[in-house]
Amino acid sequence: MPLRGRTVLVTGSAKGLGKMTALTLAKKGCQVAVNYVTSEKEALELVQQLTDMGIRSIAVQGDVAKREDIIRMVEETVSQLGPIDILVNNAGPFVRERRFFADYNMDEIDYLMRGNLIGVMELDHLVLPMMREGRWGRIIHFGFGKAAEARGWTHRAAYAAAKVGLVSFTKTLAEEEAAHGITVNMICPGDIRGKNKERTMEEARLEVDGETPVGRPGTGEDVARVIDFLCSPNSDFITGNIMDISGALDPIQPIPVLKQRKSE
Repeated sequence: MPLRGRTVLVTGSAKGLGKMTALTLAKKGCQVAVNYVTSEKEALELVQQLTDMGIRSIAVQGDVAKREDIIRMVEETVSQLGPIDILVNNAGPFVRERRFFADYNMDEIDYLMRGNLIGVMELDHLVLPMMREGRWGRIIHFGFGKAAEARGWTHRAAYAAAKVGLVSFTKTLAEEEAAHGITVNMICPGDIRGKNKERTMEEARLEVDGETPVGRPGTGEDVARVIDFLCSPNSDFITGNIMDISGALDPIQPIPVLKQRKSE
């Protein structure tokens, strides 16, 4: 296993896409720090599952929008598992309610920006010295489908602004850290919802999805497999990329428009 013994911190990994990523990297031999905010029960269950697989694992509580939590998350991971080799920035607050920017309050705007951009930058900043010392590292950022195009997204102004800012940061950091053996990439999942976040591709192929051009819903396994590939030692030439994992679905485009085009 080329990743055996590597230490990985996956933010927001008690459930959903983060959980699938943690499980996938654990199967490659990584030691895993499972991060959660309030889902302690799920985090401890995952840690037990990983332990039963023979993987060293810990649960680390912390909110990526809070600097003091970020510092503690890194310190706990390093003290118990060793220097962080792989950082997967999966966590990021999102407001489901559809509201115009003018209807957000200042605290909400600040939380969305901190959790989706500033907190990610702070986490990266904390792990870079140990990755540089080891002459190896993998950093994964999360965006949304079509984030690289910097398009407007009605009702999602603050969230979209943070993620689009992260696109530029991803490319810049990739250039700056390449000489140190560190790659930095962003993955942009499509509209993967509910139970699909923890489903396998095989399970999804049994279901028809009329909204996704590929014809099936996206899953957590789709996302985790790409992250696994990017973390491989043989992916050292792949850095600074923004990758859509969406089955060709445009999550920003209104669904009625997509359906209308299909009927034409």
